[in-house]
Amino acid sequence: MDFGICIPHYGKPLDVDRMLSVATHAEALGFASVWVTDHILVPRTLEIIYRDHMLEPITLLSHLAAVVRRAHLGTSVIILPYRSPILVAKMLATIDQLSRGRVIFGVGAGWMEPEFQALNASFADRGALSDENLRIIRDCWTHETVSFQGRFHAYEDMQASPRPAQPGGPPIWVGGNSARSRRRVVELGDGWHSTGLSAADMASGCHHIRELWSKNGRRGEPVFSARIALFIDGVSQQVISYPPRTSRASISGSLTAIVDQLAAFQELGLQHVVLETSTQSYESTLATMEAFMERVKPQLN
Repeated sequence: MDFGICIPHYGKPLDVDRMLSVATHAEALGFASVWVTDHILVPRTLEIIYRDHMLEPITLLSHLAAVVRRAHLGTSVIILPYRSPILVAKMLATIDQLSRGRVIFGVGAGWMEPEFQALNASFADRGALSDENLRIIRDCWTHETVSFQGRFHAYEDMQASPRPAQPGGPPIWVGGNSARSRRRVVELGDGWHSTGLSAADMASGCHHIRELWSKNGRRGEPVFSARIALFIDGVSQQVISYPPRTSRASISGSLTAIVDQLAAFQELGLQHVVLETSTQSYESTLATMEAFMERVKPQLN
């Protein structure tokens, strides 16, 4: 099981050097990936960590491609209805080329209705639009000449190049915890990227996806990944507190408890766990990362 780190590019006052030090230190410690997340315009009255000091994720990912030289570069997650799928396909193909094939494309349909309204995106159509956008992105990544006639987009005999460095494009990991999101994993993605779910809560979703994968005749196995907050007793110090949007799970407690919680993810067949430390100080984030790699990861098979 591989581990990644969410880059703290939101929530706390921006300190570019410290933020980038999290990314470079994560790579030096042996983390397999670094991740960015997506919101653009958040209501001032909504108290969530993504409201404050948030850098645009695809722009940041391009910079990280030069700063981080070996680890994978992931999005957790890009909200599909917010941007033109053709532009997103082009931007991520560019980053995949610049990084020599290290992009993981995490995607979601979104949930924040006022943000949809501000961006002139249809909240009611977000599911159908997400599906169409994924089809367009995948097509632009796999064919140099593309045509499309859909509900929201139409074009004919256009050239999409260069394609990404990864054959077929970056892997697409679909976020969201609903049954519709899990169907999207199987119909249009390569794996599931859950957010804030415990292993026990993920179990039924993993089973559902495996069933659908087989019924749809998909080859190989789906990727299972999770993004979850990490707090280590005696090491991690939370300095930012927002009312939780939902009752999201975390990995927390003693070193032994954290090993046990991660072992449960491993038993489900997860290949990748992305750890979030965004409510901690930069110093606490670095200390948490070091303690995790030195004292937790070696205890996992």
